[in-house]
Amino acid sequence: MKIDHEGWVVIADGAKALITQNVGSPFEPKLAIRKVLEAEPNPPTREHGTDRPGRSHDRMSPGRSAVGQTDWHAQAETAFVKSVAAELERLCRSKDVGSLILVAAPRALADLRTALPASVKNRTVGEVDKDLVNHPIAKVEKLLATH
Repeated sequence: MKIDHEGWVVIADGAKALITQNVGSPFEPKLAIRKVLEAEPNPPTREHGTDRPGRSHDRMSPGRSAVGQTDWHAQAETAFVKSVAAELERLCRSKDVGSLILVAAPRALADLRTALPASVKNRTVGEVDKDLVNHPIAKVEKLLATH
């Protein structure tokens, strides 16, 4: 994958995001970390509440059925990805961002696509649906160069 010189690469998942810039050449990238974003710690779901899942009663059907438990982790990840999208919007307004590549875990990438405003989507030139946020930057550079 060709990464423009001074192009931006965002490496993210549902809890951490690295905003990097290519200071190398297009085919031999050298990613410099410009900003690190991390989500607030999120305790296990069992610690979010002690009540059992609710029950619902439908007059048309006999018996009662359980209401599914809220997935607090998924909600926290979606909220974090929205904050990453807001940071990317600020970045695009304050700096001359010519091109942007998104590298994210599949679910985070889907949430990011939904949350990004058109002004940022227009600068996006590539996407990689892999969770590489906890890999060393040198490994990410190699994977992107051969992708």
